[in-house]
Amino acid sequence: METFEVQLNNDLHQYLVGLKEVDERLPECPDVEGKWEEISSAYIPDGIREFQNYPQASLGWMMYIGMAVAKMWDTEWEIYSNLENIYTFMRDKRGYDAMDEYVREEVLRLRGCDYDAMEKLVGECASRVNNALMHQNFEPGTKGAFEGYVTCLHQLYLFGAAMQLKRMGYHMEKM
Repeated sequence: METFEVQLNNDLHQYLVGLKEVDERLPECPDVEGKWEEISSAYIPDGIREFQNYPQASLGWMMYIGMAVAKMWDTEWEIYSNLENIYTFMRDKRGYDAMDEYVREEVLRLRGCDYDAMEKLVGECASRVNNALMHQNFEPGTKGAFEGYVTCLHQLYLFGAAMQLKRMGYHMEKM
Protein backbone atom coordinates (compact mmCIF):
# COMPACT_ATOMS: atom_id res chain seq x y z
CA MET A 1 0.00 0.00 0.00
CA GLU A 2 2.95 2.27 0.66
CA THR A 3 3.98 2.09 -3.00
CA PHE A 4 0.44 2.98 -4.08
CA GLU A 5 0.41 6.00 -1.76
CA VAL A 6 3.74 7.20 -3.15
CA GLN A 7 2.40 6.74 -6.70
CA LEU A 8 -0.72 8.80 -5.90
CA ASN A 9 1.33 11.47 -4.16
CA ASN A 10 3.75 11.76 -7.08
CA ASP A 11 0.98 11.91 -9.68
CA LEU A 12 -1.09 14.53 -7.86
CA HIS A 13 1.98 16.56 -6.95
CA GLN A 14 3.29 16.62 -10.52
CA TYR A 15 -0.15 17.47 -11.91
CA LEU A 16 -0.84 20.27 -9.43
CA VAL A 17 2.67 21.76 -9.65
CA GLY A 18 2.19 21.90 -13.43
CA LEU A 19 -0.99 23.90 -12.88
CA LYS A 20 0.75 26.07 -10.24
CA GLU A 21 -1.84 24.96 -7.67
CA VAL A 22 0.83 23.75 -5.23
CA ASP A 23 4.49 24.57 -4.77
CA GLU A 24 7.31 22.15 -5.49
CA ARG A 25 7.78 21.81 -1.75
CA LEU A 26 4.50 20.98 -0.05
CA PRO A 27 3.47 22.86 3.09
CA GLU A 28 3.55 21.33 6.52
CA CYS A 29 0.56 22.05 8.71
CA PRO A 30 0.43 19.63 11.66
CA ASP A 31 -2.90 21.04 12.90
CA VAL A 32 -4.64 20.19 9.62
CA GLU A 33 -2.86 16.85 9.27
CA GLY A 34 -3.74 16.05 12.87
CA LYS A 35 -7.46 16.17 12.07
CA TRP A 36 -7.17 13.42 9.42
CA GLU A 37 -7.99 10.44 11.65
CA GLU A 38 -11.03 12.11 13.19
CA ILE A 39 -12.35 13.34 9.86
CA SER A 40 -11.71 10.13 7.94
CA SER A 41 -13.35 7.87 10.51
CA ALA A 42 -16.52 9.98 10.29
CA TYR A 43 -16.34 10.34 6.49
CA ILE A 44 -15.66 6.74 5.47
CA PRO A 45 -19.20 5.36 6.08
CA ASP A 46 -20.67 8.12 3.87
CA GLY A 47 -17.91 7.91 1.28
CA ILE A 48 -18.06 4.14 0.90
CA ARG A 49 -21.85 4.22 0.55
CA GLU A 50 -21.53 6.68 -2.35
CA PHE A 51 -18.43 5.21 -4.00
CA GLN A 52 -20.09 2.57 -6.17
CA ASN A 53 -22.41 4.99 -7.96
CA TYR A 54 -20.46 8.24 -7.55
CA PRO A 55 -16.74 7.46 -7.17
CA GLN A 56 -15.56 10.93 -8.20
CA ALA A 57 -17.81 12.60 -5.63
CA SER A 58 -16.83 10.11 -2.94
CA LEU A 59 -13.15 10.88 -3.57
CA GLY A 60 -13.42 14.56 -4.51
CA TRP A 61 -15.40 15.56 -1.45
CA MET A 62 -12.34 14.70 0.64
CA MET A 63 -10.26 17.18 -1.34
CA TYR A 64 -12.85 19.86 -0.54
CA ILE A 65 -12.68 18.86 3.11
CA GLY A 66 -8.90 19.32 3.07
CA MET A 67 -9.35 22.79 1.58
CA ALA A 68 -11.99 23.71 4.12
CA VAL A 69 -9.92 22.54 7.09
CA ALA A 70 -6.94 24.57 5.84
CA LYS A 71 -9.19 27.64 5.50
CA MET A 72 -10.60 27.07 8.99
CA TRP A 73 -7.07 26.70 10.34
CA ASP A 74 -6.18 30.09 8.87
CA THR A 75 -9.26 31.92 10.10
CA GLU A 76 -10.62 30.76 13.45
CA TRP A 77 -8.80 27.56 14.37
CA GLU A 78 -9.40 28.06 18.08
CA ILE A 79 -13.11 27.61 17.36
CA TYR A 80 -13.04 25.00 14.59
CA SER A 81 -10.41 22.79 16.21
CA ASN A 82 -12.76 22.28 19.17
CA LEU A 83 -15.72 21.07 17.12
CA GLU A 84 -16.74 17.51 17.89
CA ASN A 85 -16.02 16.62 14.24
CA ILE A 86 -15.25 19.08 11.45
CA TYR A 87 -16.54 16.71 8.76
CA THR A 88 -19.96 16.20 10.30
CA PHE A 89 -20.17 19.94 10.96
CA MET A 90 -19.69 20.62 7.22
CA ARG A 91 -21.83 17.71 6.02
CA ASP A 92 -24.75 18.71 8.18
CA LYS A 93 -24.88 22.23 6.73
CA ARG A 94 -26.48 21.06 3.44
CA GLY A 95 -26.13 17.29 3.45
CA TYR A 96 -23.53 15.02 1.90
CA ASP A 97 -24.64 15.55 -1.71
CA ALA A 98 -24.21 19.34 -1.54
CA MET A 99 -21.10 19.45 0.62
CA ASP A 100 -18.94 20.47 -2.35
CA GLU A 101 -21.16 23.48 -2.99
CA TYR A 102 -21.17 24.39 0.69
CA VAL A 103 -17.37 24.36 0.84
CA ARG A 104 -16.93 26.33 -2.39
CA GLU A 105 -19.61 28.92 -1.53
CA GLU A 106 -19.57 29.31 2.24
CA VAL A 107 -16.08 28.27 3.35
CA LEU A 108 -13.87 29.23 0.41
CA ARG A 109 -16.18 32.03 -0.79
CA LEU A 110 -15.66 31.18 -4.46
CA ARG A 111 -17.86 32.75 -7.10
CA GLY A 112 -18.22 32.68 -10.88
CA CYS A 113 -15.25 31.40 -12.84
CA ASP A 114 -13.28 30.55 -9.67
CA TYR A 115 -16.19 28.43 -8.41
CA ASP A 116 -16.43 26.56 -11.71
CA ALA A 117 -12.66 26.17 -12.07
CA MET A 118 -12.39 24.62 -8.61
CA GLU A 119 -15.17 22.16 -9.41
CA LYS A 120 -13.35 21.14 -12.59
CA LEU A 121 -9.96 20.86 -10.84
CA VAL A 122 -11.28 18.72 -7.98
CA GLY A 123 -13.16 16.56 -10.47
CA GLU A 124 -9.98 15.98 -12.45
CA CYS A 125 -7.97 15.11 -9.33
CA ALA A 126 -10.68 12.70 -8.16
CA SER A 127 -10.79 11.12 -11.62
CA ARG A 128 -7.01 10.64 -11.67
CA VAL A 129 -7.06 9.05 -8.24
CA ASN A 130 -10.03 6.83 -9.10
CA ASN A 131 -8.26 5.69 -12.27
CA ALA A 132 -5.15 4.81 -10.25
CA LEU A 133 -7.29 2.94 -7.72
CA MET A 134 -9.05 0.93 -10.45
CA HIS A 135 -5.67 -0.03 -11.95
CA GLN A 136 -4.70 -1.62 -8.65
CA ASN A 137 -7.24 -4.37 -9.40
CA PHE A 138 -8.31 -4.73 -5.79
CA GLU A 139 -11.09 -7.25 -5.33
CA PRO A 140 -14.18 -5.29 -4.23
CA GLY A 141 -15.11 -5.71 -0.59
CA THR A 142 -11.64 -6.82 0.51
CA LYS A 143 -9.32 -5.33 3.09
CA GLY A 144 -6.99 -4.30 0.27
CA ALA A 145 -9.76 -2.43 -1.54
CA PHE A 146 -10.70 -0.63 1.67
CA GLU A 147 -7.09 0.32 2.42
CA GLY A 148 -6.65 1.52 -1.17
CA TYR A 149 -9.74 3.70 -0.88
CA VAL A 150 -8.54 5.21 2.41
CA THR A 151 -5.12 5.85 0.86
CA CYS A 152 -6.80 7.77 -1.96
CA LEU A 153 -8.84 9.83 0.49
CA HIS A 154 -5.76 10.67 2.53
CA GLN A 155 -3.82 11.97 -0.47
CA LEU A 156 -6.77 14.03 -1.67
CA TYR A 157 -7.21 15.51 1.82
CA LEU A 158 -3.53 16.48 2.00
CA PHE A 159 -3.47 17.98 -1.49
CA GLY A 160 -6.71 19.85 -0.88
CA ALA A 161 -5.10 21.41 2.19
CA ALA A 162 -1.88 22.15 0.29
CA MET A 163 -3.80 23.88 -2.52
CA GLN A 164 -5.74 26.04 -0.10
CA LEU A 165 -2.67 26.95 1.92
CA LYS A 166 -0.96 28.13 -1.26
CA ARG A 167 -4.04 30.11 -2.27
CA MET A 168 -3.88 31.87 1.11
CA GLY A 169 -0.23 32.78 0.58
CA TYR A 170 1.59 30.08 2.52
CA HIS A 171 4.70 28.88 0.72
CA MET A 172 7.37 26.44 1.80
CA GLU A 173 10.74 27.71 0.65
CA LYS A 174 14.31 26.89 1.57
CA MET A 175 15.74 29.46 3.94
